[in-house]
Amino acid sequence: MIEGQPSATAFRVAMRRAAHQLLDKPLIFEDPLALTIVGGDRGSVLARDELSRADSPGGETIRAFLAARSRFAEDRLAAAVARGVRHVVVLGAGLDTFAYRNPYADKGVVVFEVDYPATQVWKRERLAATGIAVPDNVTFVPVDFTTEHLDEKLLAAGLDPAVPVFFSWLGVAPYLTEAAILSTLQIIAGRVGGAEVVFDYAETPEKLGLLQRLAFTTLAGRTASLGEPFVTFFRPDDLAGRLAALGFSSIEDRSGPDLGQIYVGGSAALDRATIGHVVAAIKTAATTDAEIPLPATAA
Repeated sequence: MIEGQPSATAFRVAMRRAAHQLLDKPLIFEDPLALTIVGGDRGSVLARDELSRADSPGGETIRAFLAARSRFAEDRLAAAVARGVRHVVVLGAGLDTFAYRNPYADKGVVVFEVDYPATQVWKRERLAATGIAVPDNVTFVPVDFTTEHLDEKLLAAGLDPAVPVFFSWLGVAPYLTEAAILSTLQIIAGRVGGAEVVFDYAETPEKLGLLQRLAFTTLAGRTASLGEPFVTFFRPDDLAGRLAALGFSSIEDRSGPDLGQIYVGGSAALDRATIGHVVAAIKTAATTDAEIPLPATAA
């Protein structure tokens, strides 16, 4: 990310979420605000971003993975709400629209959106320009992670450390150092009220075949040219061990092909998304009375 400027990849990710609504059938993830927030109609969305076009090599795969990781996160959130969780933190929110179509508002679910200050200012301008109302149950939390601490900023924003929280952290970890990723996970794990986190990561590209490696190299080059290079990769077993060491349990790690099987009974596009993974992990509360019940183990 270029200092003082909004995230360049955030807009491109939003464009691809919008393009998914227009191009891909069956839809993996339905977002009625995806097109609105980028401020375009069908023609302008498909023309403004190379990977959002129907004829884009690799575009379908990227769109499918972005949609699937959002679906996975919101499915896990639905289960968390059913268990009684009422506080959601969206880390690196970008142009994510959950807070503005929150289906659990009537249950008292509140949302804290955390992002780099310049990106958050830009998003609020986008919301105003496109006529998307900001509900009273949304709190914006600008955080410069180079100089400020996430836990302190959330506390100052009114998030009670004693309540269980669901953290959605998508499209961020691959661009951070391993130390920064683990530091954030440690903060989440340290919440006395318990927490669940869903985040995505890139698996080490050593496993890729030649064509997949070339496609990934092209994608990595694009993000690097925007000032947001891929920095950190994990092996699934190693990451699971790191999470367990931090006190997380009920760890669910799904690859692109896994997500394709879950959501559409198999997807050629997601079968090609072998490097992308999304993980859910729960840290139970420090005291029994506030403990977050663990979900049933997935079959």
